[in-house]
Amino acid sequence: MQRHRYPGRSSARRPRLVLAAGLVAGLLALSGCAASDSASDTSSGDSKRAFGAAERGAADAAAGKAEQGTAGSPSQRKKTDDLPSGTHVIRTAALSVEVGNVPKAAAVARSAAEGAGGLVADEKTERVDDTHDMSHLVLRVPQGEYEAVLKRLAGTGKLLSRTSSAKDVTDQVVDVESRIATQRASVARVRKLMDQAEKLSDVVTLEGELSSRQASLESLLAQQATLKDRTTLATITLDLSEPETAAKDGDDDGPGFLDALGGGWHAFVTALLWLAMAVGAAAPLLAAAAVLLLLWRLLRRRLPGRRAPRTPGPGGSSPAPPAS
Repeated sequence: MQRHRYPGRSSARRPRLVLAAGLVAGLLALSGCAASDSASDTSSGDSKRAFGAAERGAADAAAGKAEQGTAGSPSQRKKTDDLPSGTHVIRTAALSVEVGNVPKAAAVARSAAEGAGGLVADEKTERVDDTHDMSHLVLRVPQGEYEAVLKRLAGTGKLLSRTSSAKDVTDQVVDVESRIATQRASVARVRKLMDQAEKLSDVVTLEGELSSRQASLESLLAQQATLKDRTTLATITLDLSEPETAAKDGDDDGPGFLDALGGGWHAFVTALLWLAMAVGAAAPLLAAAAVLLLLWRLLRRRLPGRRAPRTPGPGGSSPAPPAS
């Protein structure tokens, strides 16, 4: 039996097959996109979690190092808290303290400075009016121990005055460092030109230029060393003095017997001194008068004697002169 094909049915099934194939392809594509999105979300989440864990680990490590560094010593902790990183400050202070014993207080000040890792830059002690001592000290202490040393010095006696100052020289330090780098590069260029010079005149000119730039570089290096010293060590000027001798309790009661005796003796000695001075002043005149009196007596003895006056005799007549 022969089968008959129906062209209408085959043509109707083709669109359905095409539509089914399109649906299947779309479903596959959607499932692939969803899988890739989930995979990408998973990988991005994993990477974010890993990055966050790494950040937390780095932060914890930095915090641990900071805690270890600041817990190492009070001076390091104070320096970290007070000054930001890269800040350069010059600190100076001046103290005036009244103490009972200047040599002992000076020894305490020296011990405080040296114990903090500093030094005594200058010291001068003198005795005033043979009654009390005074001492002037210049101490250099590390920046971290600055406040602690100040408190210890102020506690050695009665604080009379205190002044302190802090000067930020960060810009100056950075400027000097930049100029040093530029000057070093300039010196290097001049040296390179000297190596390449062939004429004697060029060599002489370059040597003069090199000397000038080398001097400028050494001056900048000296400035840098001074700034480093002043920003590393704070300067404390300490003046120690003893209280003046108090007046005696009996001074307001008036003079006593001993005072009168002393005053009388003083007056007697003064009178003797004045008398001796008067005698000394009149001695030349008295000596001259004595010499004149002696001469006059000698001359009087050598002159012919005057005749004695005649006296009348018993008869009223004067006696006859003696025969020669």
